[in-house]
Amino acid sequence: MITSPAWKDKKYAVLGLARSGRATVEALLASGADVLAWDDRAEAREPFLGRCAVADPLDADLTGYAGVIVSPGVPLNTHPIKPHADSFGVPVIGDIELFAQARADLPPHKVVGITGTNGKSTTTALVHHILKTARVPTTMGGNIGLPILEQEPLPEGGVYVLELSSYQIDLTYSLDCDVAVLLNITPDHLDRYDGDFAKYAASKSRLLAMQTRGHNSIARFTDARALGQFAEGTIASILEDVLKNRGVEPGEQANWPSLQGPHNLENAAAAIEVCDILGLSGKQIRDGLESYSGLPHRMERVAEISGVAYVNDSKGTNTAASAPALAAFDKIHWIVGGLAKEPGLGECEAEMGHVKAAYTIGKAGPDFAALIEPIVPVEGCETLDRAVAKAAENAAPGDTVLLSPACASFDQYRDFEARGEHFRALVEGLA
Repeated sequence: MITSPAWKDKKYAVLGLARSGRATVEALLASGADVLAWDDRAEAREPFLGRCAVADPLDADLTGYAGVIVSPGVPLNTHPIKPHADSFGVPVIGDIELFAQARADLPPHKVVGITGTNGKSTTTALVHHILKTARVPTTMGGNIGLPILEQEPLPEGGVYVLELSSYQIDLTYSLDCDVAVLLNITPDHLDRYDGDFAKYAASKSRLLAMQTRGHNSIARFTDARALGQFAEGTIASILEDVLKNRGVEPGEQANWPSLQGPHNLENAAAAIEVCDILGLSGKQIRDGLESYSGLPHRMERVAEISGVAYVNDSKGTNTAASAPALAAFDKIHWIVGGLAKEPGLGECEAEMGHVKAAYTIGKAGPDFAALIEPIVPVEGCETLDRAVAKAAENAAPGDTVLLSPACASFDQYRDFEARGEHFRALVEGLA
């Protein structure tokens, strides 16, 4: 695990003992910190009984504490822990901030931080894959993979690649990324920002604002202009210019089988720029792009049955995320619906020319059906099993059955992964 003398003999409270919370407590204890740990679930508290104080920090006197560490899932705008900590002048932080504090005592390294409403998991995994293929010591963490504090420190010259949600950025104040990437900003998670898109955008942009002079920032021109900032003294790259500046032709995307569609061209452009900044050669970058196998539930080609492709894009949880998936194929049988995050078709409307028929599911199914019926045939299926069966019945060789719901999954599934796994199982049943 990652430990730090910076935490020794200091007092910390940790609220939430799921994966990152457990790793945080273990790292703090191993560093000689005095820890108060709490989770509402008795089974989560049990491993720490007798090893540190176990009590709810909301009932504790936090005088003299160095920080309260919370899970990114704790909504700072509504949870009482924030005003309680504020009353003692104690910062509320996350494990990423602890990692930032630990960096000074780690072997010399670089940190790449990647955020954005859509595409950050793919871009993070892609950068990590290219570095690994080039034999650069690397690990990935943050919003993907293992908690960062649970991982072994990298040797000298290593690169930590972090996927960072706005929630994680809200909980860090000193993460100075050597390379920071802001892929895009579209409305999402606005309940955490009191319905204010400007607050959400400001949260994302703080990743760039925390950088110091001489470090590199990458963003789309439209987002950089709207935010009005790269950090002063950083070296800014605009995504729209990356490919031509790095000698990569857009037609080369045909050689990257797991990176199809316009959104993945943008993800690849960000990864190319990151890896160029880190000193990789064009050949090393191309080798990584060509061998990247993709992430589950993100444009994942599950099977081809009787000439029909079945694609699992369950991670398409809003219209901005699903629109690029629609743009990547033709003659699509689109499975859409769930728990809508915004009204209307959004960016998907411009891609409806790629859709041959739609199959609606979930709570938002009827609303989507009403919007889509004037454009293409629609079948109201309510559930995913009915939608897959109907799409398979109607699809012809050369067509694509695409699960990209443009909605959250929580009306019918635990999470988007469970929805994608169900789709995969249904398709395997067809085969």
